[in-house]
Amino acid sequence: MSTSQTTSSPPVAKKVKHEMEMFGDVRVDNYYWLRDDSRTNPDVLAYLNQENAYTESIMSGTKHLEKQIYAEIRGRIKEDDISAPIRRGPYYYYKKTLEGKEYVQHCRRSAPTESVSVHDIMPTGPDAPPEHVILDENLKAKEHTFYKIGELRVSPNHKLIAYSEDTKGDEIFTVHVIDAETGEPVGKPLVGVTYGLEWAGDEALMYITMDSTLRPDKVWLHKLGTEQATDSCLYHEKDDMFSLDLGASESKKYIFVSSNSKITGFIFYLDVARPESGLMTLTPRLDGIDTSASHRGNHFIILRRSDEVFNSEVLACPVDNTSATTILVPHRESVKIQDVHLFADHLVLYEREKGLQRIIVYQLPAIGEPLEGLKGGRAVDFVDPIYSVDPSESQFSCSFLRYAYSSLRTPLSVYDYDMNTGTSVVKKTETVLGGFDSSNYVTERKWATAEDGTQIPISVVYHKNLVKLDGSDPLYLYGYGSYEASIDPSFNGSRLSLLDRGFVFAIAHIRGGGEMGRQWYENGKLLKKKNTFTDFISCAEYLIANKYGSKEKVCIDGRSAGGLLIGAVLNMRPDLFKAAVAGVPFVDVLTTMLDPTIPLTTSEWEEWGDPRKEEFYYYMKSYSPVDNVKAQNYPDILITAGLNDPRVLYSEPAKFVAKLRDMKTSDNLLLFKCELGAGHFSKSGRFERLELDSFMYTFILKTLNMVPAVGAEKN
Repeated sequence: MSTSQTTSSPPVAKKVKHEMEMFGDVRVDNYYWLRDDSRTNPDVLAYLNQENAYTESIMSGTKHLEKQIYAEIRGRIKEDDISAPIRRGPYYYYKKTLEGKEYVQHCRRSAPTESVSVHDIMPTGPDAPPEHVILDENLKAKEHTFYKIGELRVSPNHKLIAYSEDTKGDEIFTVHVIDAETGEPVGKPLVGVTYGLEWAGDEALMYITMDSTLRPDKVWLHKLGTEQATDSCLYHEKDDMFSLDLGASESKKYIFVSSNSKITGFIFYLDVARPESGLMTLTPRLDGIDTSASHRGNHFIILRRSDEVFNSEVLACPVDNTSATTILVPHRESVKIQDVHLFADHLVLYEREKGLQRIIVYQLPAIGEPLEGLKGGRAVDFVDPIYSVDPSESQFSCSFLRYAYSSLRTPLSVYDYDMNTGTSVVKKTETVLGGFDSSNYVTERKWATAEDGTQIPISVVYHKNLVKLDGSDPLYLYGYGSYEASIDPSFNGSRLSLLDRGFVFAIAHIRGGGEMGRQWYENGKLLKKKNTFTDFISCAEYLIANKYGSKEKVCIDGRSAGGLLIGAVLNMRPDLFKAAVAGVPFVDVLTTMLDPTIPLTTSEWEEWGDPRKEEFYYYMKSYSPVDNVKAQNYPDILITAGLNDPRVLYSEPAKFVAKLRDMKTSDNLLLFKCELGAGHFSKSGRFERLELDSFMYTFILKTLNMVPAVGAEKN
């Protein structure tokens, strides 16, 4: 298996020549054998265990620091806490955490019958209605090494709870229905389910299942008390470029089923009052046009994007005549509409301009009156120069909007915003223990110039009393840059362990993400994917030139598609970085995208390109990290994987490590940590997850020679 018999020298994976030919081009993959979909091959498991043992051995001398950082991170968490309660009908619902417990309790209390306002507070104390624990994840998780609730849904009459659970990390869920008061099971569990679960009235559920490649392809209606085998399939999406999703309208009168590829999305709807009528078409399937929907009164509201209206427009159409659309909010070249939320009397847009998010609230005419162009929207005010804001669950019939706000220095805060008066009331701010003071930290927005002259936004935070900004500070640069995902500047309590050691932390908002609108994404995908990597390099060079760090102290980090970013820039510019962390990295791009049996492959061709076409084949080969490892000096590198990961097969990072070990010419660290009992998102417990943060930070500090002697750690 390996020529290495001790854990002090790195494992050497055996080479088994595997040739792959396409367009007359032959690629040799000596580590193809590391892929074992059954995850039982003794040679593969032995190699992964050797890598883990080697990593453990190398990091054994820094255990004191790892424990110290873990204690710091955990010490900032208020372990016994509750979420901001959300009022749903006759109850307040909330999640509760207990001291020392890894998982949450799902709870509710009876709510008073008076009218609801932004100033309402859930009654607590001896005279308040008693708390009822609907579901205690700690009890459920006892039998499993991994435990995750995918979705938890309360029936409209509040008598039943449906929840989906994953006990392996493979994101294949089992749905249970229980009595909300007694916790007793109702009927048999539904198996083989993926994300997407809604009540269709009080006696039926809608859910989605997947095909053999884990593509969500069928939506089902299940009547309580019947066998899953008799459930009716409402729609089967046979096109392997498309995946299904479902969600209830804010009004709860309809359930929308969407079928989406990376560039096209169309919608069906189910009338909850008449589920036997099945799905009706709301928007047609038109190549390159993407739609999502909401409902209010006698109108559907549609968010529509196409090549022409690339930042989206908002349309209204009558429920009884869905082809008669009216533009409510037109397309704007500089403003991307990200989301629409509907209320009985208001419409709320989540937008972004110049990389910053905003919320705009519009008053609507009374239900039943004509719905035409909207005017006079009011913006919600925020305090930080850069920040992150996300919708939280709001109630359709209320006049207040709930949103979550944070920044790189502001802990997560939940607000209720009165849409009639413009008043924001904070309902909950995450408690950060350990003497945290947000005024000690500075956040900034900077702009780097890319190779083609494009201005790339960078979000920066640092401790104002610890950072000198003279080039001597350690710099931690994070990036993602795929799927139109926006990595907005939000708070992370773990990160304080870096900031309080004098690090500058920065996020490179590179092309391929969605921070600057749809075209920002378009210019970082397919045959423009390399912009993602060169943008990141430009951001690193800008930060170095402006004294936020130096080559000797720049550490980089990315996960999943962000791990592809890290792998690509390590091959392109290994001289620019001191250390790199690639989490569950998508690094074997060409081999994976040529194999339609691998989960996600077919639906990803519109993101990366289809390498069965020659132009895409050679372009993808030119940046695929595994295919571009060469004999050169690489910096210190930590790579992680999850054995049960359905999104990025563990074998991709394993191959990358094996090839780097074989070819790199430097003696710098190369460590591989494969979680054998987890999937894409590491371990499942809230404290278990902190172990990876503390390990990762310890690795970074080790590479920078910032590990204090035993007994000399920070107090």
